Amino acid sequence: MKALVTGATGFVGAAVARSVAASGTEVRVLVRPESDLRNLDGLNVERAPGDLRDPASLRRALTGCQQLYHVAAHYALWAQDPRVFYDINVTGTRTLMEAARSAGTARIVYTSTIGAIGLPEGGGLGTEETPVSLAQMAGDYKRSKYLAEQEVLKLAREGLPVVIVNPSAPVGERDIKPTPTGQMIVDFMKGRMPAYIETGMNLIDVEDVAAGHIHAMERGRLGERYILGNQNLMLKEIFEILSRLSGVPAPRIKLPRMAILPLAYANQWLTDHITHQAPRIPLEGVKMAKYKMHYDCSKAARELGQPQIPVEVALEKAVRWFRDQGYA
Repeated sequence: MKALVTGATGFVGAAVARSVAASGTEVRVLVRPESDLRNLDGLNVERAPGDLRDPASLRRALTGCQQLYHVAAHYALWAQDPRVFYDINVTGTRTLMEAARSAGTARIVYTSTIGAIGLPEGGGLGTEETPVSLAQMAGDYKRSKYLAEQEVLKLAREGLPVVIVNPSAPVGERDIKPTPTGQMIVDFMKGRMPAYIETGMNLIDVEDVAAGHIHAMERGRLGERYILGNQNLMLKEIFEILSRLSGVPAPRIKLPRMAILPLAYANQWLTDHITHQAPRIPLEGVKMAKYKMHYDCSKAARELGQPQIPVEVALEKAVRWFRDQGYA
């Protein structure tokens, strides 16, 4: 059995590739020429050069693979050219899924995002069945991932053998970029957070996310979505845990979101017109803060046997790894 894993140089993709390889399945990874390959160190996998924007490379990479884990995405809160989100996340996903259908790939797991899951208007926990629309998506990343998921669902209805997983906010080791959640941890450890905007998040150990992918491949119902998450926490609670783990004092000043929003717009203008670098106050992050992103993760636990390592253990792994690697 051979599986193609896309995004294996990234945080979640690397964890998935390691878990697939550990299960005894041969692993081929799609690698862009400019990728940072550190997450592949020590991993016995076949490397296939390619890019989601190069259909021929996708067809070559899929040759001889019975399984596909499509984890790759452009994951960021900002890009100088927003078209990159749609070229990679939407068009690239559709092209890869069509190539897999043509290649006769037996089973596919597509990695979506928790951001594509709806939240009840009156509050409460979001589920795989909570209604959601494109209009509710804040920012190009979420919009592109929502549109990509719709493409995958359409192909599933046409018979594509695909299962969709929606990870929440993963934390743990090997977040080399880091992801927006990882950057939040690094900024906290560096004492760059004198204040905060309260919001809600669902955290999960990245190794549990990887295990969820394996279980979705083995047990998931075709055409279904599964939230891969663990614990719902408020940001204040996350900072309190990080403070215990790192020794850095948690911020005590809670700022109203509306007070920060004008600064975020100003920072965005500065980014777009002068610095052309990622903003220090991401506008999309401030916009998302108004949603308490808490979810019911019971479907994956019930149907997939989704493991759930305690979140404090996952955060401890992240703190230790960032410190050992010199991030903070």
